Amino acid sequence: MAREVMEEYQVFIYLMAICLGLLVGVWMPDLGGRLEWILWPLLGSLLYATFTQVPLVRLRDAFAAPRYMFAAVIGNFLLLPCIVWGLMALGPAIPAVQLGLLLVLLVPCTDWFITFTHLGGGDTRSAIAFTPISLLLQLLLLPFYVWLFLGTEITASVAQQELILAFVGLIVAPLIAAYLTETWVARSKNRQSVVIALGWLPVPLLALVVFCIAAAQVNLVLASVGILPWLLLLFAAFLLAAGMLSVVVARVARLPVKQGRVLAFSFGSRNSFVVLPLALSLPASYELAVVVVVFQSLVELFGMAFFLWWVPKKLHR
Repeated sequence: MAREVMEEYQVFIYLMAICLGLLVGVWMPDLGGRLEWILWPLLGSLLYATFTQVPLVRLRDAFAAPRYMFAAVIGNFLLLPCIVWGLMALGPAIPAVQLGLLLVLLVPCTDWFITFTHLGGGDTRSAIAFTPISLLLQLLLLPFYVWLFLGTEITASVAQQELILAFVGLIVAPLIAAYLTETWVARSKNRQSVVIALGWLPVPLLALVVFCIAAAQVNLVLASVGILPWLLLLFAAFLLAAGMLSVVVARVARLPVKQGRVLAFSFGSRNSFVVLPLALSLPASYELAVVVVVFQSLVELFGMAFFLWWVPKKLHR
């Protein structure tokens, strides 16, 4: 199977993994519980493999198209947070759900949005150039937005030692390791095959991650079925708002058609599994945040399939 084919049908791979995980969790609850111990190494490996696909050593490329970069930054880190704030007011008044919404909707995607940009006829080079800037900005700004939208009390209650350790161990450490790998690879053309090989790993690793989560958290998933219709409406509304915003921003910034399409896929896709370790490390009273993050990624994948049809129609010559 070609890597492009695997990425194109990844939504079905994840769905099968989740369904299988739920079945395992129901039929073999003891096995589902034991799967938790391999979840953290899987997450670390997943994030490392994913970060190696982000051109961290090519930050200068981001400044080759300043008008596009300005539009992408303003849209993702100023305008979309305003939309997220509005959606929070419409969602369930459950702190864990609200925190999950913030974690997953405030962080732009840095991996599969490049694939969807390519499939949707966007400028892949601009998408790749934006990813390191996007990753660094979201890691810096996410704590500020959580504090701004939820207040000091809730922010202080979730900022525990486990959360800090998860951030350092499962986000910062893989990020540094990926940067060192890219630096090593950049010194010789013969080493490019290493990054190419690592590019095959995110989809199967993420499938294993969601399988383990579904198996280990089956009772939580079943208990939260009642909020899933609410979340579906909120995530669908976010995708619609993100798509329309991309059209407006692209026209105001007078971007070329292909760069406008990059905005659409960047605004619509979120970095769900990058914040997943943070959601998993939250106190027990906030465990619903995990369901929010995983469910958003599934809704988004179907949304990106819609974007592949819709974006070329709205952003054309």
